[in-house]
Amino acid sequence: MEGPRGVLSLCLLTVLLQPGTLGMPPLYPMSQLCMFCDLELSSCSGTGTCMSNCSITSICDDSNEVCVSIWRKNETGFSIETLCHDPSKPLYGVMLEDYNSSTCVMKEKNTTSGMAHFCSCTDEEECNDNMLFSPILDPTPDDPLVSVLLVSLVPLVVMGIVVVGMFHWYRAYRQRGIREWESNIKKRKPKAAGLDCDACAIMMDDDGSDSSSTHANSLNHNTEPLPIELELLVGKGRFAQVYKAKLKQSTSDQFETVAVKIFPYEEYASWKNEKDIFSNTDLRHENVLHFLTAEERKVEKQYWIITAFHHRGNLQEHLTRHVISWEELQVLGMSLSQGVAHLHSDRLLCGRPKVPIVHRDLKSSNILVKNDLTLCLSDFGLALRLDSCLTVDDLANSGQVGTARYMAPEVLEARLNLENMESFKQTDIYSMALVLWEMTSRCEAIGEVKDYEPAYGSKVREHPCVESMKDNVLRDRGRPEIPDSWLQHQGIAVICATIMECWDHDPEARLTAHCVAERISELEDEMEKLSSRSSSAEKIPAELKIPTDLEIPGDEQNITGIQDVIAVDCSVSDEK
Repeated sequence: MEGPRGVLSLCLLTVLLQPGTLGMPPLYPMSQLCMFCDLELSSCSGTGTCMSNCSITSICDDSNEVCVSIWRKNETGFSIETLCHDPSKPLYGVMLEDYNSSTCVMKEKNTTSGMAHFCSCTDEEECNDNMLFSPILDPTPDDPLVSVLLVSLVPLVVMGIVVVGMFHWYRAYRQRGIREWESNIKKRKPKAAGLDCDACAIMMDDDGSDSSSTHANSLNHNTEPLPIELELLVGKGRFAQVYKAKLKQSTSDQFETVAVKIFPYEEYASWKNEKDIFSNTDLRHENVLHFLTAEERKVEKQYWIITAFHHRGNLQEHLTRHVISWEELQVLGMSLSQGVAHLHSDRLLCGRPKVPIVHRDLKSSNILVKNDLTLCLSDFGLALRLDSCLTVDDLANSGQVGTARYMAPEVLEARLNLENMESFKQTDIYSMALVLWEMTSRCEAIGEVKDYEPAYGSKVREHPCVESMKDNVLRDRGRPEIPDSWLQHQGIAVICATIMECWDHDPEARLTAHCVAERISELEDEMEKLSSRSSSAEKIPAELKIPTDLEIPGDEQNITGIQDVIAVDCSVSDEK
């Protein structure tokens, strides 16, 4: 309830529910009144007494529910969640205790998503607003239970010491092992040359960097910058430059290789937007660039974003230098669609709500190739969080952004449906289709493979403007060419059908990223079955055969004969 009318209703309801009010018995038992906010960032450090700073008060739905506060610490700071909950049911895998208390005393619990501090209380109104963090008291030596616990913990302590020792040994020898492993890789595949990032795509090393690059997060760099030594300029774009750098360890001569994206002071807005997008822990995904930290370097008058380093570079460079196999195309396409699906999703895999994000500048130079040939998305300077609190005016002011070559028709024409946030996701799908076409054009399964060309190739100049792309995409309804020869391979034919559905001129007719990922997954299984039948000299059933005499029109019509190969539920929402 919000506004004066909501406050008056709450007050009247409270009065009417008090025993003996107006000489009448209560109409029904009064439910608990609690602070009720979703997960919010907090400055509470987990010591002493903290206030939730929640501005929303709610009457619990059930009279059995009590007030709950949950305090968590993550890599970027602290968060507090306040809510009502039935203590007879588990909350994040934890059973509530001491909920009959009138005060909210925090206790550490091991939840399904990590360690957190819980408190629960009742009787007092909004009792979960004031959280008490009790100091750890030394146990009395006379307590026999404590003695038993100490004896039980000795093996765990010894094991912990062993693990710490092994960790330090691993860090000391990790660099040598990486060099040996990379030398073996180079024997099998050509070495990638220097990188020219078109729009400041950040590089990172995927040989475990996501798990080992914890040094930056463990330092308190609010008071001093990280010990980073810039080594090599690997990319330069409109707003920033990207360097390969060394992050020195604080206790040894060892270092970790990281990437540093440096913005000049006048590009503060671009740096802040990318920092805010990266700082959301819900963004973490194996197909999204791993973020370490962001810094304001006042001495140098610069803003830094620090990530892990990726020596293979971006997808555009990789496709320029390598012809890919059919199996590699499936891996690349699957990881790309999974990364976009994660951005667009409004829920995490665990089911917890998440704010969808649109990239708005998807292109092959903003996508990085990992050592296992999967992809991860980078460069979120133009990304937009589709928060439910955004108004139509907010969305309208977000502007016509992106790279003209990869802009969807509705973006080029400035006719986005601002009433429907799904329309922003549909522009990403169009751009993703062009990247899928670029990958397919360099796959050996299509037959004759030409030199790499970006989408629309020689139809437009190297850096086309918006007006030039309008002529091709809007006036001529043109799309990159899909030759008939590509359809000779059954798997490529399905990929082409998927691409054409994703770059459909009608945004609402496009597939979702989640659907594309499911279709490629189903395609992989189907191709394995076909390959198995072919090797055993069995005939392929007629319903599984893909027509090879299909004409690919210049516009975005569907290929229904190919679509029937894989039956995937393509919903308009990426909630899965």
